[in-house]
This record gives sequence, structure tokens and C-alpha cells, in this order.
Amino acid sequence: MSKLIVNADDFGYSKGVNLGIIEAHANGIVTSTTMMMNMPEVQHAVKLASAFPELDVGIHFVLTAGRPMATDVPSLTDSEGNFLKQLELLSHVTKTDIEKEYRAQLAAFLDLGLVPSHFDSHHHMHFDQRVYTVLEKLALEYDVPIRRPLEKYNQAPDPVILHEKVKTTEMFTDLFYQEGEPLTEQILLDILDDNKQYDSVEVMAHPAYIDQLLYSSTSYALPRAAELAILTSPVIKQAIADRGIALVGYRNIS
Repeated sequence: MSKLIVNADDFGYSKGVNLGIIEAHANGIVTSTTMMMNMPEVQHAVKLASAFPELDVGIHFVLTAGRPMATDVPSLTDSEGNFLKQLELLSHVTKTDIEKEYRAQLAAFLDLGLVPSHFDSHHHMHFDQRVYTVLEKLALEYDVPIRRPLEKYNQAPDPVILHEKVKTTEMFTDLFYQEGEPLTEQILLDILDDNKQYDSVEVMAHPAYIDQLLYSSTSYALPRAAELAILTSPVIKQAIADRGIALVGYRNIS
């Protein structure tokens, strides 16, 4: 590969997440991040990112955590107004409600005075064809790149077919996410070596410092500290340099 994007998901989730992402960018290999607009520490994230203009900031569209930002989106919520869990949501979601909610999150991002570098989605929701069509519509409307859907999710009867004008990387991998398994530097080194044939590759990451909010609200908490250590490792930084790989953001993808 000649260009590598390392994207840190979940910006805005908690202060520990925000600080970990900034550390992984300032002293590591993270080049971009995506913001969860309905999370409690968005303003904290924006303030931190303002000091690092080289960090790409996009939108991590949310349908499965917290509460919606739009009103009257009944196919997305339970009786208490919270987002449904993924499988239940996908069983009866409507594109109308998806688009209403995605536009509300996008409007909130733009109201912060930010320009999104790219779009992706929490829990890979846009790998579902119904959600993807909404994200693609916004991506083309705003001329914004998106995260490439993984082939293993892209199956009949409703496969995701990328529009020829959609900007994305040649490859996306989620293998630097090992829930239940220990993360190691070797996993990331293998990703570098196993994707040599692609010009541009995105690696998904979730670095963080562990704070109480993160620890109490997700099963994927402690591994984020391991991610942070690996993403700032001198060994990894040297390996990328030795392979002649350029660390870039989505602004470098056309």
C-alpha cells in the first residue's frame, strides 16, 4: 500500500476516548477520527481537535447507541425513546427515519462550524444496503468520502453496490479490533503486509484512556488502552516508515 488511513472511531463518546484519540494522533499513527454527534462529550472533542488541524474529523453516524437527535423517528426507537439494538432495528427500520436521523446528525456537525472529512457508521450500520443508500445519498450530496463496506457483510439478496462517484479507499479492514482476544503489535504489522496490493487502505481503531463513562457503558473498554499503546508504539511507526507507507487522511482520497 502507498497510503494508510488510521481512523479512530467514537470521537465525542467520553473525555477518555477523546484524549486517547488525540494522543494517538499527536504521538502516533492516527490520521483521522469520526464523531458521534449524540454523545455527551462532543464539545470537548471539538475543542481538543481545534489544536490539531491535520487531524481529519468526519461523522460516525449513530443508529444503535444513545438517543436520536431527530424527532418522530419511531422505527429507530424503543418505548423509552432510545435507539433499538442492532438486530431489532434492522428488522423494521425505514429509510425515511434513517435519513431524517442522519440529516439531524449532519446538521449538528455543520452547526459546529466543521466540514466533514468523511462518513462512516457506528456498528457498521451502513454495511446494510438500506442504511447504505441513505449514507451514499448524503455522501454524493456533500461530496464526502465514505468508509468502504466490508465484503463479508456485502451479500445477497441486497448487496451494497458502490456508486461510481462515491469516494472511498481501495480497502477497509476491521481486523485491528479483537474483542475477547489480546491485541498485539503483530496484528497491525500483519495488516500492513497483507494489504500491499492496495493503493489506499483504512484501518479502524478505537484508542482511549479508560474513564468511568467508557468502562461502565461498553464491553469494549480495556482493549482501547492496548490499542492506544500499539498505535503510539515506536515499532509501529518505524515499520510504516520502512515500508514507505504515507499516513494520510480522507482528504487525500479522490
